[in-house]
Amino acid sequence: MRLRTLSLPAALLGGIAIAGCSADRALTPNTSAVGGPSALVAGASDADAAVAGNYLVRFKGNAIPKDFATKVAALGGEVIFAHDGVGIAAVSGLDDARADVLAARADVQAVDADAYTTLEGPDDEQIESAESFGDATPATASNPAAAAIYRRQWNMRAISADSAWRAGKLGKSTTRVGILDTGIDYLSADLYGRVDLAASRSFLSAAENRRVQAYFPGANPIADLNFHGTHVAATVVSNGRVAAGVTSGITLVGLKVCSPRTAPSFQGSCPSSGTLAAILYAADIGLDVINMSLGGYFQRVQASARGGDGPSYLATINRVKNYANRKGTLVVVSAGNSAIDLDHDGNGYASYCSAAAVVCVSATGPTRAVTTNGPFENIDAPAYYSNYGRSAINVAAPGGGGNPAAHTYTFVSAVCSGFTIIPAYAVCRTRTFNPATGAWSSFVVGAQGTSMAAPHVTGVAALIAGEVGHNPSLIQARLQQSADDLGEPGTDPAYGKGRVNAARAAGL
Repeated sequence: MRLRTLSLPAALLGGIAIAGCSADRALTPNTSAVGGPSALVAGASDADAAVAGNYLVRFKGNAIPKDFATKVAALGGEVIFAHDGVGIAAVSGLDDARADVLAARADVQAVDADAYTTLEGPDDEQIESAESFGDATPATASNPAAAAIYRRQWNMRAISADSAWRAGKLGKSTTRVGILDTGIDYLSADLYGRVDLAASRSFLSAAENRRVQAYFPGANPIADLNFHGTHVAATVVSNGRVAAGVTSGITLVGLKVCSPRTAPSFQGSCPSSGTLAAILYAADIGLDVINMSLGGYFQRVQASARGGDGPSYLATINRVKNYANRKGTLVVVSAGNSAIDLDHDGNGYASYCSAAAVVCVSATGPTRAVTTNGPFENIDAPAYYSNYGRSAINVAAPGGGGNPAAHTYTFVSAVCSGFTIIPAYAVCRTRTFNPATGAWSSFVVGAQGTSMAAPHVTGVAALIAGEVGHNPSLIQARLQQSADDLGEPGTDPAYGKGRVNAARAAGL
């Protein structure tokens, strides 16, 4: 994800200049809730610490041995999760030597150290904007184009979402979509009532869940202490008060797999153990689509196994993704922001774009915006940062773009999280929404990246799921067949099968 600074008039922030969103306005945690500041503050290696002593276990069969938890406890560890049906588990509290003992079991195929992917965090040079809006527009979920900032949403018009809305294609509440990310601001004006909190889960550590309560006592564990997950979620579906989403009727399930980490970077980290557990949970509760705007890149040789002979970590990922596919859940992933040619990257592996049974999404975006609200030039240009490759990219979608040489950038805008602990976004915590009267105030963040592209595809996939049901193969086929063929005819390195088209996907 990429963000960029725009200065704001103080009037837009109710008299609070953006410079005021610094340490003097940083949220102070209620440390009594967790027994003291030491429980909240981690050092620069907090992401490494989060997975230290954790291991992924893949069994030779799809069942979990009955004595597994007992054996792990005897080694001084404990089971994080164990899935009896796919034969994958995660454990904590071990060191390399005890992990080797576990790997030597006759029923274990491989044991790998847990890993994590990261989310690029904001700094002073990357924050686009947080603009205050009042109750200026009597928007409704049935008319997303009436959203307060719709004029700047080139992204929705690029995929013909507006044409789908006019035909009443808004998504169905029975279609359920999982957001694997930093959480969701479920109290936002655009997301209120759209999140199934009973089904939502945090797959982070108990310490991370305590951190939510330390800052926001009584909040649901999926509260988004970052902003990334809220931005993604509100692109998939929105009530359309502040910004429009691709849909306005579908139901979200928050699956929190990424922590915001700590100052100064707030570079979110997503342990693989939690991510894989969330995918399995999503499949087991029957979600139609899940969005994964997260990932990383490494050389396949780095994924060799403890007690295994080959690329074990990759085999574990693929077993989980194939399970989700068999259970009827479509997995949409972002391609990555390193401008890598995935057709010619040698031994490289883009997680999770290179995994089995996923829809991998590249990014497009205007090369220039004359003003924040347009006009926008070359809206379907391949994004300069997006990974690409015929063998990897299924479809493309708006993620924001620009011309770095000319210092011109364009963004995808959505609400930011009122639960954020990032000092630069402190103003976002003043958002309000009154469900009885509909009165609201909110803030938006403009961002760019394949993280922003993927939820457009997830939203279109949700529209299709409302028509064809719980069928990932059919949903993917229609996504690709209805996409606008851009670039080279047929499958293209930048666009895959094309840039998604919501109206055509909905049968219009």
